[in-house]
Amino acid sequence: MFTGVAPSKDAFLNQARTAREIRQNAKSQNESAIKIQRMVRGWLCRIKLWREVRLQFDAVFSDTSKLLSIDAFKISRKVIKTFDPTKDKERLEIYCRYLIASLEQESPKLSCVGVALNKEHAVSWINHLKKVLELCLCMMEQLKPESPHDSKQLTIYLHLLISFTSITAWKILNSGKLPETLKNGMQQLCNNVMGHLVSLNYYPVLKTLLLRGLCGQRRYLKHAAVSAIMTLSLRPLLASEFSSRLLTLYILNIFSVPGFILHLQAITPESVSQFKSSALLTRILEFLNAEQNTRIVFHTLEATFSICLLGNIIQLTQMEEEESLKNLIFPNFVCLVCRLLEHCQRYVQSKQSNLTQWHPILGWFSSNEKSTSMLDVQETTPLIKQQLSFLWTSPLVQQLTACLPVAERQEYNNPDPRKETPDDKNLVTAFKKALGNSKSSKGNQVVYPTRKLGSPEVTQVALVASMYQTALSTLTQMRMDMLTALSCRENFLPNLWHFISSLGPNHGLKTYLDLLSVDSKRLSPECQMLHLFCEGTTHFVTVLDDLEMYEEQKPFTLLEFCNVSSFLNHFMFKAIWNGLAASASNYNLFHAAHTLLMVVYRRDCRRPFAPKDHWLVKDVKSSLLVAELERGRQSVQLLLQKMPHVIPLEDRVLLFRKYISNEKNALGLTETASASPQSILITVHRLRMVEDSFRQLADLPMQLWKGIIRVKFINLQGLDEAGIDQDGVFKEFLEETVRKLFDPSLNLFRSTKDQRLYPSPTSYLTDNHLHLFEFAGKLLGKAVYEGSTVDVPLASFFLSQVLGQTHSVLYSALDELPSLDPELYRSLTYIKRYEGDVSDLSLTFSVDDDFMGKLITQELRPGGKAIPVTNENKISYIHQMAHFRMHTQIRDQTSAFLRGFRTLVNPEWLSLFSTPEIQRLIADDKEPINFKDLRKHTQYYGGFHDNHRVISWLWDILDNDLNEEEKRLFLKFVTSCSKPPLLGFAHLQPPFSIRCVEVNEDEDNGDTIGSVIRGFFTIRKRDPINRLPTSSTCFNLLKLPNYQRRSTLKEKLRYAITSNTGFELS
Repeated sequence: MFTGVAPSKDAFLNQARTAREIRQNAKSQNESAIKIQRMVRGWLCRIKLWREVRLQFDAVFSDTSKLLSIDAFKISRKVIKTFDPTKDKERLEIYCRYLIASLEQESPKLSCVGVALNKEHAVSWINHLKKVLELCLCMMEQLKPESPHDSKQLTIYLHLLISFTSITAWKILNSGKLPETLKNGMQQLCNNVMGHLVSLNYYPVLKTLLLRGLCGQRRYLKHAAVSAIMTLSLRPLLASEFSSRLLTLYILNIFSVPGFILHLQAITPESVSQFKSSALLTRILEFLNAEQNTRIVFHTLEATFSICLLGNIIQLTQMEEEESLKNLIFPNFVCLVCRLLEHCQRYVQSKQSNLTQWHPILGWFSSNEKSTSMLDVQETTPLIKQQLSFLWTSPLVQQLTACLPVAERQEYNNPDPRKETPDDKNLVTAFKKALGNSKSSKGNQVVYPTRKLGSPEVTQVALVASMYQTALSTLTQMRMDMLTALSCRENFLPNLWHFISSLGPNHGLKTYLDLLSVDSKRLSPECQMLHLFCEGTTHFVTVLDDLEMYEEQKPFTLLEFCNVSSFLNHFMFKAIWNGLAASASNYNLFHAAHTLLMVVYRRDCRRPFAPKDHWLVKDVKSSLLVAELERGRQSVQLLLQKMPHVIPLEDRVLLFRKYISNEKNALGLTETASASPQSILITVHRLRMVEDSFRQLADLPMQLWKGIIRVKFINLQGLDEAGIDQDGVFKEFLEETVRKLFDPSLNLFRSTKDQRLYPSPTSYLTDNHLHLFEFAGKLLGKAVYEGSTVDVPLASFFLSQVLGQTHSVLYSALDELPSLDPELYRSLTYIKRYEGDVSDLSLTFSVDDDFMGKLITQELRPGGKAIPVTNENKISYIHQMAHFRMHTQIRDQTSAFLRGFRTLVNPEWLSLFSTPEIQRLIADDKEPINFKDLRKHTQYYGGFHDNHRVISWLWDILDNDLNEEEKRLFLKFVTSCSKPPLLGFAHLQPPFSIRCVEVNEDEDNGDTIGSVIRGFFTIRKRDPINRLPTSSTCFNLLKLPNYQRRSTLKEKLRYAITSNTGFELS
């Protein structure tokens, strides 16, 4: 039998669910089909209606001469409601033309305004008008003014906006057929329409048009368009009586357009007149001086457009009449400019990074600006720069600086301030009087004619100065132009200096120090005023030539330079000593003050004008400074680094010697009880001193150079000389080798007209010349390292390179040029002052040199032979010429020399000294030998004493009978060095001594009781006329026979010192 399988319950349920889903899907498909059909039918109807409406519109507006306004309204409203930007542009343009033309009609039936008079359609017409104007704004935003077609459309849209934001063009209201009271209502209607547009994107659209039409490669907007935009931008302001909201929008969108006022002045000057009649500038200044309003503007406005806003405000201000300008400048204008600059300054960065962008006015700045893409920064930069420059080049700067009182010049004659003169006391008295700020006395009370901080006059001057200083630190790429304009402005810097001087005794020194102690950020206007003075004066002094500074004394007299430098010297000393200049927040002010101080100081070092000891600060003893330095006080270390000249030269030399001594101890180069330092011995023939020493010393490592070097001389006969080197022989070797190596006949060095040495540009003719220069640097460095003075007078410009001063941005090669070639300096100065056309001189950026009868042309810059010198580039030419002569020609030689010199002498140690002080450190710079000082520090043996007859004869002969050359030969005879110690004979080691001798040199066993007694009482059987004075230079000892006659002593002494027999004299 067969049995069936009954379906399970689950299968049955699945079948039912499937059937239900099939029915549901069919129903959904049916409903979807119905919806699609309905949508398609609706779309087809709308398309049909859209086409019918547009066909109707095209038919109605084909002839608008007799078109009724109500008919035009009804059909146009349908088109506007279904407006398609891609297909209805021309219809919108046609309708706009109709609306503009209908306003010329006086009949309500023909004028579009007549629809608004119909109660049934009034509200609809107003909404319709708003929609039309809104569409115009949208279409204007997409237009490109450079396109002729778009330019025509723009004119239509602007005309329409002009027509419906004011009733002036509505003839229907001016025909007299309608009540006069209707005008006010219609004007209010226009105001409401403007309010609606402003709530959308009214001002941003106008800004876009101005940016596209004016800020490209050329101006695309014509007079009519610009005039219309100006009218449209001002109407909401005038209607709202300059409400804060609309004024904010106007400033953000219109007044921040690059070169806005500049364009208006060129295209529509009447718009600028409208600004003046509506007192727009006054209202903007007052509005932005409110902190809340400023915060809103700054929060919205980007740095780039902030600069544009600043430029427009500056230009509009300088266009004001003189009388109204006085009322605008202070405080509103000055304070606003400061705020705008400070706002931009927040973005300015000192260097490039991944977070910065380059701006042609601000430099590197940090900002997340994105909307400036429509602004061509490179194209608008010249316009913005022109506007900003009005701040320091137009009559505006005259009004801004008019608050500075005019100062009187302070003069004094200073023939040679480094030498004592009969009038020296009078000069010092005059200088102290100047330091006292022209103080007068009443009885015992000293009265200073000072101005007080916080007074209206001081506040005004300080705020103006602060404004300019903020501009210098913000507009980094216009900094040089600004400094040049301000510093060259007649009497600006002298007047500013005398105003600062009037703030208290000692030229306001105490006032500023007190101010710095309470002004933690150093941003007070008074500090900014000092900062501006330092920046401007530094810039001016660096371009002054010697004639302007020393002869013409413009703009500062030499006495004023003394006053300025004295103030800065004490100001910086106090600031560093009290720790005020240590923090980073104080860097800008103190850096500017220090820079000016060092610029003036180096001028004085190069050509002195200040009194003796002018640069020393006597408030703190040098011994205390040295003691504090040993304790590691940071402020003293900073003082020594920044302005070592406040410490006497003697103390700095001792400090320099201490640095060297400490290094020798660290390297184990000093003799101790347990060990002697390593030394090397070289053998040198007197006829081949340079060759032998170069062969044996050139490749020595640094530590051996710094150690002890012993020398064995070979005489002219090829035999060893008798001298044993205990430093004396080495000192003679060093002096003689340096003298021969630096001799111009070797062609390594060349001498100037005043016999100063510098590397020869033609040294390459000598084999191995760069290695010789390095060797010369090492030898000279060794002399300095060991404290030996050698007769090497180096040119001032070359010493500046040794000190590393040429790397300073303020270094001027032209200033140093007189130390190389005074004639070339005079020629270049003539070109600088040439009042005619320099191109008449037929100069190019090249130089011709006669080399061994052959003319060689070298270019000062790439392609210089083809670049003529003109009035515009002559300053660049003279500086490049000076730089070429003193640096480019001898760059390789100088580098090699410095490499050798710095092998032994740390460049940081040299920073203790100025250029002339380095020359004294090397060669004592032709200072006469002071035999009184030598006699004071002389020791006597063998019966000699200071009042001994032979000793008296000796000092008298040295003082009165020997010439300068013989005096140096005597010094070399007894110490092996023709130069006295830099700090005097008190520092000669071992001390100079004179011993009385009775026997020959080879029989001399030292002093005995008998020899001392005979020497003391001058007991001799006969005059030792056959004996010569001898010396032991290692011990600085003169062995002098007990001569019986002065003439004998004179003859034998002169013979001994001039015989030049080395260590073989007997």
